[in-house]
Amino acid sequence: MNRYPFTAVSGGELPPDLTEENRTDGEQPSHDRDAPISVGFHAGGKLFCCMTVIGQIEGHYMQSPQTKTTKYEHMIPRLVAAEQDEQIAGVIFLLNTVGGDIEAGLALSELIAGMKKPTVSLVLGGGHSIGIPLAVAAKRSFIAATATMTVHPVRMNGLVLGVPQTLAYFRDMQERIVRFVCGNSRISPARFRELMLNSGELVTDLGTLLEGEQAVKEGLIDGVATFSACVETLVKMAEAYEKSNKV
Repeated sequence: MNRYPFTAVSGGELPPDLTEENRTDGEQPSHDRDAPISVGFHAGGKLFCCMTVIGQIEGHYMQSPQTKTTKYEHMIPRLVAAEQDEQIAGVIFLLNTVGGDIEAGLALSELIAGMKKPTVSLVLGGGHSIGIPLAVAAKRSFIAATATMTVHPVRMNGLVLGVPQTLAYFRDMQERIVRFVCGNSRISPARFRELMLNSGELVTDLGTLLEGEQAVKEGLIDGVATFSACVETLVKMAEAYEKSNKV
């Protein structure tokens, strides 16, 4: 069994929670069960971990088998293992997500932001909604030229009571997101709220759709880059981290 919590690019076994025999009876196969969410790769003579955040961020409630999801209970142990394993020099996160559960997304974002090892994120396709905190949580954040990010207010499914306490809850949750995003990027809280509450762009919703260069100009993301450029940045960060930690 591969000792790392991810599958090596040269081959190897799936982690226990991703293998066929560990499915419960009657459970429908889905993308997150059939493919590893993290792989190991070598670059610059060092071992790195690549983690994917795709589809919808799944929280306390399971999505339908037809929905591609990233399960936070799968991500958390991998993040812990990557941070604690001395052989792993850094982590790159590849994002193509529509958003999802706010608390699960913020939990993962806080873990990523709290890692000491070099971390790089790359938004591919889309990094929408709660995917924005996940993107900016890395020490260096990048976006593909054709990728987009949607900034919008907090939404909630299901029964909502029309009472002042509900509005206060929404406001407090939204401010948690604003504080995290602005604390881990160059955008100001005032500008982020302005983009979030924009009523002149999206047809059926409030918010703003930012393309690659726009996200950089607004200060959400550090730069536009390709995957290979992100790996080069991660290698340089790992070398600098290694030098700063030598006794």
